[in-house]
Amino acid sequence: MMQGSLQEQAQGALQQQANQPGMAENGLVQRDKVLTLESMNPWIKKVEYAVRGPIVKRAVELEKELQKGVKKPFTEVIRANIGDAHAMGQKPITFLRQVSALCMYPELLDDPNFPEDAKQKARRLLDACGGHSVGAYSASPGIELIRQDVASFIEHRDGGIPSNPDNIFLSTGASDAIVTILKLLVSGEGRSRTGVLIPIPQYPLYSAALAELNAVQINYYLDEENCWALNVGELRRALHEARKRCHPRALCIINPGNPTGQVQSRKCIEDVIHFAWEEQLFLLADEVYQDNIYAEGSQFHSFKKVLFEMGPKYSGAVELASFHSISKCFMGECGFRGGYMEVINMDPAVQEQLTKLVSVRLCPPVTGQILLDAVVNRPQPGDPSYERFNQEKQAVLSALAEKARLTEETFRQAPGFHCNPVQGAMYAFPRIHLPPRAVKAAQAQGQAPDMFFCRQLLEETGICIVPGSGFGQKEGTYHFRMTILPPLEKLQILLQKMCQFHVKFIQEYS
Repeated sequence: MMQGSLQEQAQGALQQQANQPGMAENGLVQRDKVLTLESMNPWIKKVEYAVRGPIVKRAVELEKELQKGVKKPFTEVIRANIGDAHAMGQKPITFLRQVSALCMYPELLDDPNFPEDAKQKARRLLDACGGHSVGAYSASPGIELIRQDVASFIEHRDGGIPSNPDNIFLSTGASDAIVTILKLLVSGEGRSRTGVLIPIPQYPLYSAALAELNAVQINYYLDEENCWALNVGELRRALHEARKRCHPRALCIINPGNPTGQVQSRKCIEDVIHFAWEEQLFLLADEVYQDNIYAEGSQFHSFKKVLFEMGPKYSGAVELASFHSISKCFMGECGFRGGYMEVINMDPAVQEQLTKLVSVRLCPPVTGQILLDAVVNRPQPGDPSYERFNQEKQAVLSALAEKARLTEETFRQAPGFHCNPVQGAMYAFPRIHLPPRAVKAAQAQGQAPDMFFCRQLLEETGICIVPGSGFGQKEGTYHFRMTILPPLEKLQILLQKMCQFHVKFIQEYS
């Protein structure tokens, strides 16, 4: 009797505890989370990255549904949302992978199937690695030998203008280097807060990084009616308006353009450099597509080369950071995460701080550094690998040029589209006509009109592209970005399906 009474009392006490606020069923006290949406870094919540946004998330869900046998109006999802060349079927460049393989597994150095020049480069690179292994950390700015090779590559590219390896910082792709420079630039509060001019349309890395750093994004608009040209008058307008609310300190240029595919003329680059000198702005030159030039009459001019050819008035004063990567051009080695930046006219004391900042992450991936070296220290005429390397490189760039022309011509001839020539890079950024009823239907669902269009395109055709609103665009205009990377036959199908869908969409909402 006594024992039953004690059990009942204990159960009653536990029940009473369970019913109290803050108590779990197991009797343990529930505690508030330390990290919540309210307590987390508020600037992170403002970060958006359209290239891997909700459209892509839905594309992944559709792929899984197809694998489970769910019936759809299409048999596969075509990813045209991101510049991932190998994922789209581009074959790796043999020489780059040979050098990487030899460094990763040195026993292959005894394999007679590997060419001697690849072996020589691999031995040289392994000698520069700690313990002769790519598994060792490197110096924080990157392996010194590779930085020397990058400097030699830049000198050759720019017609002999000197490049100092001490000004070269290797990085985890170009994105890492761009964010690092932005971290150095951002300071102040209120009207003294750093402002950064970025092109609209832009690559969302810039808006995302500026949001995370709580810097002020200053939009300058590219001229769509003039092949997305950069107009210094527009730069001046944006700068003067921004000075009322922040301290503009930097100007970003993407050349060739992403997402717009334009190639800046030398005259344009000269005008931009003069503007940066005049207004005392730090220049960031994103040049990761420098080999991707397709349009007749277009040519890549590096900002550094033009800067030095303008004379000491500019070359001794304008602060410049330029960026390159192994992810684009003919390489497409996105997964290796390799790249570099070169800084010009940086204050020596600030450059010491930059060195300290990159040391916090220890070092960029050594495998990415190795592949970068194979790109910048590539086979030369007479080397065993030269002919194959050159053939593979030209085949990639020629195929991209053909697909750039096909994309432009298809959209130019299709009703409801306006597409500028794809002069360079890997994307088209067409303007599309959307009927007022479609715009209202999108707004009723809380979506941007071009997101509404892209979402329906994905659901009905399996084609995944990115709405222009994720890159920025003039009010009242609607665009999308798509890559030109899919194989030619698949690209032809993709373009045909998109044009057919647009006709159907217009009819449905007219």
